[in-house]
Amino acid sequence: MKNLNIAVAQFEPHDGNKEYNLGIIEMLTKRAIKGGADLISFHELSITAYTYLKNLDRQQIIDVSEKVPDGKSCQKLMEISSRFKIPILAGLIEKDGHELFNTYICVHGNKLVAKYRKLHPFISEYMSPGNEYVTFELFGWKCGILICYDNNVIENVRATALLGADIIFAPHVTCCTPSAMPGRGFVDDKFWQNRVDDPEALRAEFDGPKGRGWLMRWLPARAYDSAVYYIYTNPIGYDGEHLKNGNSMVLDPYGEVLSETRSFEDDIAIATITSEKLKLAGGYRYRKARRPELYRDIIGAAHQSETKPIWLNKEQKP
Repeated sequence: MKNLNIAVAQFEPHDGNKEYNLGIIEMLTKRAIKGGADLISFHELSITAYTYLKNLDRQQIIDVSEKVPDGKSCQKLMEISSRFKIPILAGLIEKDGHELFNTYICVHGNKLVAKYRKLHPFISEYMSPGNEYVTFELFGWKCGILICYDNNVIENVRATALLGADIIFAPHVTCCTPSAMPGRGFVDDKFWQNRVDDPEALRAEFDGPKGRGWLMRWLPARAYDSAVYYIYTNPIGYDGEHLKNGNSMVLDPYGEVLSETRSFEDDIAIATITSEKLKLAGGYRYRKARRPELYRDIIGAAHQSETKPIWLNKEQKP
């Protein structure tokens, strides 16, 4: 496998404005090409925006959904990919018959390389959950996708790695929302509005337990335990009424951050990944040491899945 230069993006989306969001995707893709990137990854539902969906009725969500790959947004993404000769990964609302999905796609030129449907789409009761893991190849590397909350369920990460993934793309819209964990919560708008005059105060909020500090509790572990590269993306600024901290990053199989977005603007970061780390990392040995006969029936036992973040409670407001 050749070394890959992977770009991760952050940008502030406009709710439901697919033309605007695709314009930013095009602009950042061009920037990634100039920086020597081989591919670029954007955040969850980057084409439509995310948080505002919780306030929409079914018809309103249908109105911003489209078929994959025949819809206009997917076709536009293919056009951008063809023009810049680079794979692009981005998210949109997929319509398939009567069902709606939080979907993340990879296109390369005019080809749809992969399509993954979020397993835990709690943002709206009208969204259906995906029911399968997805792996695919890019430049000889085997890749997987897990969207936002899917990454918090460690079994999803292990399963994707056991299917052969060397890279897991992890598009998110997360951080800066309430949680049971001490220190978590919304970031006050005053910090964002004063970001030019007092960037240190906003950076402290974004890097503390509300944002990056929370990520560092678990994101490196996902990469380390399964010996995979983790490609994490997240918006910057407002997604709906929620302020987000960006911090899109590439982590290696040791759990080390290779590159990360640190500005408050629409931006990218690029990191080079190399194949030798995949087998040198501890997680590779741990996978080989597994004894599934001990826990096959435990992990595979019947279980009723429940997914409802604290911030979705009606009493929680930013």
